[in-house]
Amino acid sequence: MWTGIPARNMTGDDAVVQDCPKRMTFGPCGGVHPDGRCEMRPGPCAFPEVVLWPSDPAPHVPAPQAPLVLTDFSCAPYDPADVAATATALSSSCDAVLVGEHQNRPDFPPTLMGRLLLDAGVTPWITLSCRDRNRVVLEQELRGLSLLGVRTVLCVTGDGRGYDVRPDVTQTFDLDGPRLVELATSLGMTAAVPETPTAPPVAGRPLRLVQKQRAGARVAVLNHVSTPELIADFMSGARAAGLTIPVLAAVAVFTDEVSAAVLQGLPGLALDPDVVERVLAAADPVEAGIEAAVAEARALLAIDGVDGVNVSGLASAAGTRAGAQIKAEVGARIRAEGWGR
Repeated sequence: MWTGIPARNMTGDDAVVQDCPKRMTFGPCGGVHPDGRCEMRPGPCAFPEVVLWPSDPAPHVPAPQAPLVLTDFSCAPYDPADVAATATALSSSCDAVLVGEHQNRPDFPPTLMGRLLLDAGVTPWITLSCRDRNRVVLEQELRGLSLLGVRTVLCVTGDGRGYDVRPDVTQTFDLDGPRLVELATSLGMTAAVPETPTAPPVAGRPLRLVQKQRAGARVAVLNHVSTPELIADFMSGARAAGLTIPVLAAVAVFTDEVSAAVLQGLPGLALDPDVVERVLAAADPVEAGIEAAVAEARALLAIDGVDGVNVSGLASAAGTRAGAQIKAEVGARIRAEGWGR
């Protein structure tokens, strides 16, 4: 059970932690390394404590029904034909697709991607990152997505850009994730938020998700952890701290060394090493990877408070279309079992 961790209020002149390279107000972010190091510069995270949302909770809006299956959407960058083909491959196996925004793989702007996916017949959840957009551009994207009929945005501070990825480009961080949630909510959007249960301070992560709820978040998507038991502990703590919004837990989909390494290489994300070894050593690693993902989904959906799963990961080194077909099979098997409905 969550028993509490020191937290601090931050208002007025304290509104920006000058030592945070992401210029966050309501930290810490989810990229803190297991030893407490900042993901963007040498030294510890600037937020040893969870920062409390300073104002009254956002006006109560009924939370939407969480999708049973939310599937990561990955396609060839700047390729409308691949957007449509990938969407077609996923459409019957999930309730919505989650469009990421990766620091090393730019793609069409959110409003255009939203239009392409709606035209392709899928429901998009669009990630908006504070890394590459100032406050004005974030508001433009939110208003444009709303006009198109995209209802849900995943509001993230954003991972820092690698030193060797477009060093000529400035990282913005005009807002952080919780303040973007507040902006999205004020414009009538459904704000989804991520949380990383295993990032330091681990004991404070349930409380941090509750602060995002106070800012206006209506649904949460948890990052990968190595065992379902860690999600059970996190959910117990989050509910004790006051969490009421729906929660989706991440299901790792990998079928080869490359797709496993992608998930293991991101800050705050972890896989079960025994499962990784079993999948990679199998005679048919694709089938083994699908079976492992479905088994993980089954275990996660049995946890009190977990309303759905995010079928997540590259899935295959053989290309975006192969990855989409694998994730589609995972989603189809989860839906066939009828978990959570």
